[in-house]
Amino acid sequence: MNTIFKDFDDTKEAFFNPKDWQKGVEGFPEICVSTFSEGVIKKFAEMEGVEVIASLYSVNGVIPIYKIKYGGKEIAFFLSRVGAPACTCGLEEVIAMGAEKIVLFGSCGILDKEAADGRIIVPVSAVRDEGTSYHYLPSSEEVKVGKAGIDKVCDCLEKCGYPYVKGRVWTTDGIYRETRKAIADRKAQGCIAVEMEFAAAAAVTEFRNIPFVQFLYGEDNLDSREWEPRGLLCPDLSRVEKYMALAFECGLAL
Repeated sequence: MNTIFKDFDDTKEAFFNPKDWQKGVEGFPEICVSTFSEGVIKKFAEMEGVEVIASLYSVNGVIPIYKIKYGGKEIAFFLSRVGAPACTCGLEEVIAMGAEKIVLFGSCGILDKEAADGRIIVPVSAVRDEGTSYHYLPSSEEVKVGKAGIDKVCDCLEKCGYPYVKGRVWTTDGIYRETRKAIADRKAQGCIAVEMEFAAAAAVTEFRNIPFVQFLYGEDNLDSREWEPRGLLCPDLSRVEKYMALAFECGLAL
């Protein structure tokens, strides 16, 4: 084991911290929802009554953070950048601004077609095949999320009429290194889907003691002889927009 990952440092204060970069925002909503689809974020940002309340800044550009009223409660939402390091930086900064509950959702690749095809995937744990989570939690094969949050997501899915499956996922940084052997190995570990952020997002929210849930919807299929891109190359925005409302429901339930 690489000593960088083995020698975990649980010190809460780093050399510089999210609060050094992003100050608290007065009136920042308790619930914050994020996803990776720019099209969906833009769609909701154009709705009546939605306003910009803050921004995330990086050399990649500026990401606005919006506020919407849903179910009688104010909810923040913003676009997460793809990949564990970038995604967790955004989460760290909205927590520093005042977010107290986080809901994240996005697409994934299907590893077990029989279990996951056509269903919302509720991750209960993830194989940690990325680097970010090891800076927030001690080294281990997987990271898990709490049962209470999972149960609340499942209750929302049942209430909203969405078929779902709970299971382990594979979080990896190397999307172009999902070899046949790696896929077979992860399937043997019980992974039903592959994505890029869950393990890290679960780790940072546990480290910061923030209630967190995530759900996934399948796009490309890796449980086949050849890769099936399906909606990954041309996503159905009307479908994903419904998942945004589902994420708001999950936030209210947390």
